[in-house]
Amino acid sequence: MTGPRAAVDGIAPAEVWHRISTPASTVGAWLPDGPLGTSLTDGLGRVETALATAVASDHSFVSEAAGHLMAAGGKRFRPMLALLAAQLGDARAPDVVRAAVVCELTHLATLYHDDVMDEAAVRRGAPSANSRWTNSVAILTGDFLFARASDILADLGPEAVRIQARTFERLVTGQIRETVGARPGEDRVAHYLEVLADKTGSLVATSARFGASFAGVDPPLVEALTRFGELVGVAFQLSDDLLDIVSEDGASGKSPGTDLREGIATLPALIALAGDEPAEARLRELVARPLSDDAEHAEALALLRGSAALARATEVLRGYADRAQASLSEVPAGEVRDALSALCDYVVTRTS
Repeated sequence: MTGPRAAVDGIAPAEVWHRISTPASTVGAWLPDGPLGTSLTDGLGRVETALATAVASDHSFVSEAAGHLMAAGGKRFRPMLALLAAQLGDARAPDVVRAAVVCELTHLATLYHDDVMDEAAVRRGAPSANSRWTNSVAILTGDFLFARASDILADLGPEAVRIQARTFERLVTGQIRETVGARPGEDRVAHYLEVLADKTGSLVATSARFGASFAGVDPPLVEALTRFGELVGVAFQLSDDLLDIVSEDGASGKSPGTDLREGIATLPALIALAGDEPAEARLRELVARPLSDDAEHAEALALLRGSAALARATEVLRGYADRAQASLSEVPAGEVRDALSALCDYVVTRTS
């Protein structure tokens, strides 16, 4: 079987590389120029090569299914953060790329499972695996990617395995809590933010931790970068939530208002539902249910865009970005801290 080890040494079969025809996208103008930008670009190329081999199998259908979401693109946010954190140590250490690949494979695997749970028809502008094939194929493909991530992880040592296991526990806990919903009497906004910390923040935090630790960064700085990763990970998800509302052109990767149409209550809707302002009574009525009717969907989107709930959600986003920014006080001054600081600004300004 074609395994992941060759890829992290920079060797990927040509036929695998050609199947992955869409290069990884980055996440915006915050990325640095100059030697640091060149180093990150080189590192991402190595990650992409490793990913191409990691999703390959001797069985053509398995390769096609496992490479489906990777070929659809993606931000590669987690590998990028791992590579950037590694710049504070030995950025060329071979385990940095291996660890970045583990994080991205884990992320990709969760997307296959998420789409089954959400009954999603589209992911990254392409048919989701469950809609293209079946739920069973999508679930098993996610499991295949988890297995490949574990194979690479085994070479990174028992502490890395332990960190990944604890991260995976948080991912699953967050998904369970999201599926079950807030318990009676539980604050739905607080519940939602805790779910985001588990489902999104935990893996982004581990990406920063792995990048720094495998580059030989001192432990106190590794911990600071881990805290940063969790906070900026939640902030990035919140900004995606807001983009789903404020974007006129689907910049979030989805048609504007997709969450509203599907009855998914993200932070702005949850804040609206928790309010009692008479002026937002109609908004609360609309966002309390899925909106399959086009006229009601357009009305809800317009009301939400001008609502106090959206303004308060934006303040929550700024709060997470500010806390992430503050955690950088322990990072040495220089290009890396500047880039991480620019990322904090970017997650806020991309919604304006």
